[in-house]
Amino acid sequence: MAPSSLPPIIAVVGCDGSGKSTMTHALQAWLAESRPTVVCHLGKQSGNMGRALARLPLFGNRLERSLHQKAQTAQTGKGPGLATAIGIYAFSVRRVRRFRRMMRLRQAGNTIIADRFPQLDSPGSMDGLGLGKARPTGLIGWLAVRERRHFEAMVANRPDLVIRLNVGLDVAHARKPDHRRDALARKIDQLSHLTFQGAPIVDLDAEEPLETVQAKAREAIAAFLENRDGTPASSPRRTQ
Repeated sequence: MAPSSLPPIIAVVGCDGSGKSTMTHALQAWLAESRPTVVCHLGKQSGNMGRALARLPLFGNRLERSLHQKAQTAQTGKGPGLATAIGIYAFSVRRVRRFRRMMRLRQAGNTIIADRFPQLDSPGSMDGLGLGKARPTGLIGWLAVRERRHFEAMVANRPDLVIRLNVGLDVAHARKPDHRRDALARKIDQLSHLTFQGAPIVDLDAEEPLETVQAKAREAIAAFLENRDGTPASSPRRTQ
């Protein structure tokens, strides 16, 4: 299949609590009425792992706090220690595998709804480089170079359309009370600066009623698809 004929990648991005998962599955069900469509989650899910650890008895909270502190230190001028750098790199490899699977599904003829998408604009938890602040020497520096190369290869395949779900801190925390408020605030700030290599971005207010937000997303995607290949998203799938 030639690159120009590949189905589109539609990325849905937003802070935790913005409704990404609900949106991606709703869009998949809608688009699947007219074309093969799959949802691909591209996050590393380290936050989910940390919150799961926090629920463990006895030492769970202490362990989660320790991991959170190490992750925060990795984004400062001090950078991560070797053990933390190895862990961060392992998560980046996991993300690369998910991305490659997504590209294989696209090559097979599937429209992609990507839940999150890697980016190089801002290091850190909003799908950016985990080792962007790492020391440039030794094994840690080697891992940082390898991680950047992985990210550069992924973002070279920019999404065809980005649906950005914007939500305020109070609403995000009310929807995700088990998430750290300071972490949510950082993600909200980072989200506003992401460009996704110049991909077209549709900004939606995720604090509006769910039906309204989903209707606006469908409208934006339908307009994009009509302009791209002249086929409305709601057109019935052709049979051979």
